[in-house]
Amino acid sequence: MPDTTAEPVAIAQQHRRTRAVAVRRWPRDSGYRPGRLTGWWLPLAFFALVELGARLEIIPARLFPPPSELAQTLWNLARRGELAPHIGASLARVLAGFVAGSMLAVLFGFLVGISRRAEALLEPTFQALRAIPSLAWIPLLLLWLGIDETPKIVLIAIGAFFPVYLNLVAGLRDIDHKLVELGTSCGLSTTELIRHVLLPASLPYLFAGLRGGLSLAWMFLVAAELIAATRGVGYLLSDGRESSRPDLVLAAILVLAVLGKLSDSLLRAVENASLRWRDAHRPQHQR
Repeated sequence: MPDTTAEPVAIAQQHRRTRAVAVRRWPRDSGYRPGRLTGWWLPLAFFALVELGARLEIIPARLFPPPSELAQTLWNLARRGELAPHIGASLARVLAGFVAGSMLAVLFGFLVGISRRAEALLEPTFQALRAIPSLAWIPLLLLWLGIDETPKIVLIAIGAFFPVYLNLVAGLRDIDHKLVELGTSCGLSTTELIRHVLLPASLPYLFAGLRGGLSLAWMFLVAAELIAATRGVGYLLSDGRESSRPDLVLAAILVLAVLGKLSDSLLRAVENASLRWRDAHRPQHQR
């Protein structure tokens, strides 16, 4: 009598092998390796189309100046020595606010991530504060802290805090409890457990939060530099709006985009160096 279960079992095994191969190869199953300049093709093509549209008078130059005019505006600012102080002021504010917000986020993230009591006490308040728009903080910070650098840095820190906090808490909750039990059974103290188990295990989530927090820090910078600022890229944006100069507005936006991309690339390089152990266990074609 023929074995009627052999064929379904063979089909199931073949299906499992096919799924395993697909999972291992996704999403880089084609062997494609992008070049270093691949990511520049899209913005360069966009600028070329805008330049062509402005030259052919398809795009109104008074509303969307061509990239050549933006380059001339940036060159004039740099030649007069005005661009570097604006960039330096914005970089200092973003760095100070991002570091302060990230450090507080790591502190409260570990506190909430490892303590149910702290989670019950702090999580509802943080979720409510996260829903407040950035511009809503400005009047309150002006009343509390005046019009100097402090309210600007505090506003940027608020923007950087929540992505780092949320990702770190999610990473701590995703850790396998067996690792925590193993560390506890080995006699590790709370500090040693955080250093040797919790922090390494949640590091990918932490870097994801840091990159998100850095992006929001640049976004909150524009709102922060509306607080009686006389220097900064956000001030250039406001000055261009008040003087009806779209070239200055777009030049400031371009500077913000470049600064944001460079800072994110730097943080991503730090992430890759810190998480090199993660890539060491991957097959060569998945790296």
